Amino acid sequence: MYYKRKIDNFLENWKADPAHKPLIVKGARQIGKTESIMHFAKENYENVVYINFVLDIKFSNIIVDGYDVASVIKNITLVDPSIKFVPGKTIIIFDEIQENPDVATTLKSFKIDGNYDVICSGYILGINYKKIHSNSVGAKTDYEMYSMDFEEFLWAKAYNKEQIDSILNHMIDNKPFNDNEMKIFKDLFLEYCVLGGMPDVVKQYIETGTFSGTLDIQNQIRLDYEEDVRKYAEGLDQTKIISVYRSVPAQLAKENKKFQFNKIEKNARSREYTGCIEWLVDAGVIMECNCLQFPELPLKGNIEENKYKLYYPDTGLLVSSLDEEAQEDLRVNKNLGVYKGALYENFVAEAFVKQGLGLFYYKKENSSLEEDFFVRTQKNLVPVEVKAGDAKSRSLSSLIKNKNYSDISYGIKLGDFNVGHANDIYTFPYFCAFKVKEYLKNKDSKK
Repeated sequence: MYYKRKIDNFLENWKADPAHKPLIVKGARQIGKTESIMHFAKENYENVVYINFVLDIKFSNIIVDGYDVASVIKNITLVDPSIKFVPGKTIIIFDEIQENPDVATTLKSFKIDGNYDVICSGYILGINYKKIHSNSVGAKTDYEMYSMDFEEFLWAKAYNKEQIDSILNHMIDNKPFNDNEMKIFKDLFLEYCVLGGMPDVVKQYIETGTFSGTLDIQNQIRLDYEEDVRKYAEGLDQTKIISVYRSVPAQLAKENKKFQFNKIEKNARSREYTGCIEWLVDAGVIMECNCLQFPELPLKGNIEENKYKLYYPDTGLLVSSLDEEAQEDLRVNKNLGVYKGALYENFVAEAFVKQGLGLFYYKKENSSLEEDFFVRTQKNLVPVEVKAGDAKSRSLSSLIKNKNYSDISYGIKLGDFNVGHANDIYTFPYFCAFKVKEYLKNKDSKK
């Protein structure tokens, strides 16, 4: 069974645009890229040419005579004469192009030719782009894909648009959820936190009706990520890269979640790990949250280079990296002790990235003033606090009240409570995090 993904709508709009360019779909392994692309191709084209550079090694030399369309097609059909190219009715899919990154250089020729639609897909492309002779600048469109977000998970669970939109409407109208709504959405949210959004994990759960086997799949995915380090991390200390990846869960459990290399190895220095974090970010297996120098706009030009937090881009993989009982602690007992705050903070970071929001935080030196996240709208800088308990939001209130922070006029607090509003702080349940961007856009439009 195919589960609806957000890339589906993007691909339909891409094809409908008369001026569309060849497309590159990027993202970590096993997030559903190939499945979604093939589903779209079969639904929309009479002729599908699919080449997988991992499974079909025989196609590795299709650009030996150059990057022009005629040469590429000639070499493909020499390898497999059963493949047909019908102008105007054919889509060509180059999959796993991390094994043959120079293929992306053909995209400019395909764009000029205009007879065939082309989609390239692969993982760790952020790394392998550095090996491409020409990146076909201006002749391609890039799409960043992630594992399923909470909304896609709800689609997979058969919830409809009206039911999902009701979450956003509660936020916009500042209307608390009733007891039944809260129970159902909180239970669904906990399921998602345990499972995450890796399609194979979600399918296993939905098609069997149990969590049995999901942890095995998650553990294998993490092992595959580590194997990718050994296979693709050239010129870097592979052991150090894996050490960084494995240390993220433990570092998130600290009260001070700033990533520290001496927590991996005593007396370790950041210079010894040069390139390790960048490699993992490029591979799509961790997310970096930058510390702001000051809580003000602009964001990207206002960061401290050596202060950051790291998160997993799939909270289910984070839970699976803990002990084997962690899934049940969260799902059944609804408790992970000290780790619960880190878990929900990771979920919010994941939700923000999947909405296209950047990750930024603030911690003032020698002060208790700190904030988990910041997002921006056209008009405001909005601090976002993630609360595991009922503690007061002193930092959030200070940022809003302080006249020195003129870009901040209100804040958002996410936690285990209902919708509310007081003292320019809007409170929402955790499960609302995936609608924050739409909420802010609506709020901006009313001012």
